[in-house]
Amino acid sequence: MFTNKDNFKLAYLTKISETEGITLDESSLWDKYKTLVLMLKETISFNRALTKNSTLYTKQVYYFSMEFLIGKLLRYYLVNMGVEELVREGLAELHIDLDDLLEQEADPGLGNGGLGRLAACFLDSMAFGGIAGHGNGIRYRYGLFEQKIRNGFQTEVADNWLKNDYPWEIRRAEKSIVVKFKGHVRTEVVKGKLVFYHEQYEPVLAVPYDIPVISYDNPLNINNLRLWSAEPLSNELDLASFNRGDFDQAVSLRSGVEAISYILYPDDSSRSGKELRLKQEYFFVAAGLGSIMKSVKKRNLFLAEFPRWVSIHINDTHPVLCIPELMRILIDEEGLGWDQAWNITVNSISFTNHTIMPEALEKWPVTLFKNILPRIFMIIEEIDRRFKERSARRFFDDRKIIQNTQIIKDNHIQMANLAVIGSSSVNGVASLHTKILKQQVFKDYYRMFSYKFNNKTNGVNHRRFLLTANPVLSDLITEAIGPTWKKNAEELENLLIYQEDAAFLEKAAKAKYHNKMQLLQYIKKTQGIELDCFSMFDVQVKRIHAYKRQLLNILKIMHLFNQVQEDPNSVLGSQTFIFGGKAAPGYHYAKTIIKLINTLAEKIHKEPRVRDKLEVVFIENFNVSLGELIYPAADVSEQISTASKEASGTGNMKFMMNGAITIGTLDGANIEIKEAVGENNLFIFGLSADEVLRYSSEGGYKSLDLYYDNQDLRRCVDQLVNGFFATAGEEFKVIFDSLLLYNDDYFVLRDFADYLEVYKQLQSAYSDRKRWTGMSLVNIAKSGVFSSDRTIREYADQIWKTSFRPIDFNLQDKP
Repeated sequence: MFTNKDNFKLAYLTKISETEGITLDESSLWDKYKTLVLMLKETISFNRALTKNSTLYTKQVYYFSMEFLIGKLLRYYLVNMGVEELVREGLAELHIDLDDLLEQEADPGLGNGGLGRLAACFLDSMAFGGIAGHGNGIRYRYGLFEQKIRNGFQTEVADNWLKNDYPWEIRRAEKSIVVKFKGHVRTEVVKGKLVFYHEQYEPVLAVPYDIPVISYDNPLNINNLRLWSAEPLSNELDLASFNRGDFDQAVSLRSGVEAISYILYPDDSSRSGKELRLKQEYFFVAAGLGSIMKSVKKRNLFLAEFPRWVSIHINDTHPVLCIPELMRILIDEEGLGWDQAWNITVNSISFTNHTIMPEALEKWPVTLFKNILPRIFMIIEEIDRRFKERSARRFFDDRKIIQNTQIIKDNHIQMANLAVIGSSSVNGVASLHTKILKQQVFKDYYRMFSYKFNNKTNGVNHRRFLLTANPVLSDLITEAIGPTWKKNAEELENLLIYQEDAAFLEKAAKAKYHNKMQLLQYIKKTQGIELDCFSMFDVQVKRIHAYKRQLLNILKIMHLFNQVQEDPNSVLGSQTFIFGGKAAPGYHYAKTIIKLINTLAEKIHKEPRVRDKLEVVFIENFNVSLGELIYPAADVSEQISTASKEASGTGNMKFMMNGAITIGTLDGANIEIKEAVGENNLFIFGLSADEVLRYSSEGGYKSLDLYYDNQDLRRCVDQLVNGFFATAGEEFKVIFDSLLLYNDDYFVLRDFADYLEVYKQLQSAYSDRKRWTGMSLVNIAKSGVFSSDRTIREYADQIWKTSFRPIDFNLQDKP
């Protein structure tokens, strides 16, 4: 690429004149940013071609996901390529600040939360591990939405992240795939075999855009994220309609097609919304599998050996249509018989479940599905029929099992059921989650297919969320234990020798202070709020949802408010509570929670007596880049979901890697974090998963009893509606009613007292600087097991049957 600053500067000046046709002085910041990206892309594209050639006859892993929350790439790739300092210094000599260029990059609107960020981390670790891995998703033109807070309320505006184009991507129009919707299926017997013809369908062109995924410290490990954009098959304008003045008709076909790849998770409360979501899910599945089959044929591979060369992984239920679509391709296009096609399909596909929440276990109305995807419906119907026949032979005396495991039930297609039946592997994402899948959600399937079920606890990319996001702490770690932790995160455990080292702990505390100051500067710049850098930063940033219990956190803060009002000395130190996260546009309850957070923040800020002790801030439009700013600055990580509801969590791991201390329930990966750090280095409270599940199945929980028995709790709950917030009492009544009228589905009141008691212990620990910094160090040291490298190694070894072999590029030419 470039070997020194002078070489880089010359290449940069040459590139900006070649690309933009202007001098450096004439260029805008965007021009300068784009030039740097294009320079890197030239090297990456060359190395990508070498990677493809070297992995042509190795197993290919295709990771299908509705979300890939990749975040900004420029700085991360500069770090991965080992040229950040060279580039920074070279640009500085050209009077360009690299940080100004980094600000030009948009966060790609390709995901919502943990599901999408996990997929991105996995792609990074696949590249690092030398796995020929490919992401497959949708190129959303407007992403989910950009969150704005107006008068305390969430408002949604289009996230136009592509307004300046996206210089990292490459359009591959020559690799486009035609996807077919609607129409009807004609059958015909040809040479004694039933053949299916899909006719009078509505074609949509799926155009791929490729984004490189590069490995850390190995320029020859470069994978690909392929995102599909929906376009009309013909780009011709309906000129006759246009000339008649019927402009809407002239562009309606294009608009209807392009809507498929407009936004992530369109509102599906209407039939048209459901239809659009279903089209999205089939669109990227059909395009991705069509592309895979082209690749298989190009390599002249035998279809019978398809599972040997290809692994298709479906990330949650959104891509489950991979199963019937692969069957369709093998039967209708390749001429295979049902049994051979089914054997290939099951042995090629694996499935990760991410939730036990009923609303997330997708199901589609038969009438809608049959109209949009007639041939796919026929295949699902046949899969269901054959499976029921097989189940009846095996469990003839247990009709309940047969009913529970059928795919088509109550005039709906159960996508999770199809996923379990049509996959060779079904995994949960934390030990507790997998246990619940086996014993509760899929218990009948577990009885049938126990060999399919396994656990793969999630992980996060430590090179993104520690090395890149927290350079001050990363440099301290490298100074202490050497650089090899960057490639093997479990070597972070070597930090434990500094647990009693006062000098090292003081340096770690200074790193935390530096990161807090950076976050405070951002909050001051964006919200005009000045915060205390010596305050304890208590952070809860994640999707806003009832089961994640931001409400429990709010009630705690309201209780602290009441305490300070009565006796300021009753609260130790000062605390800053930081929230962030988006609520789904149609989720009124979650949006009311956001309003409650902001209303409480405003009330506290107006009370000088309280403001010295407490502050609340809601950071709007939480995304990957903000996460990289927030995680290093946090002192406390709030992981307080109702036990059994959070599959794993990944934010808990990112906070832990940056030295934040967890306060949480025994839910998801919190259990494994506790096992890693020990019970003295985090704070656990609340009901267990077994207790929650028992209440849910057997009843016996009465929130009103807790309300009347606990005076502090009753006071906080009443303040939602009694004028405490200077409202008429109606604004937060939906929250009040959820707790009392509807019996508190997520056990907020049940865990309130225990939460407060444990929080007092946390406050006491924070006031002991040496103890707290020591706890923080243990969390960092023990976080290595939660690297996505470990997770991907397990997927590779146990599910995909391929090798995870990082190559030390710096050593490969040495004797």
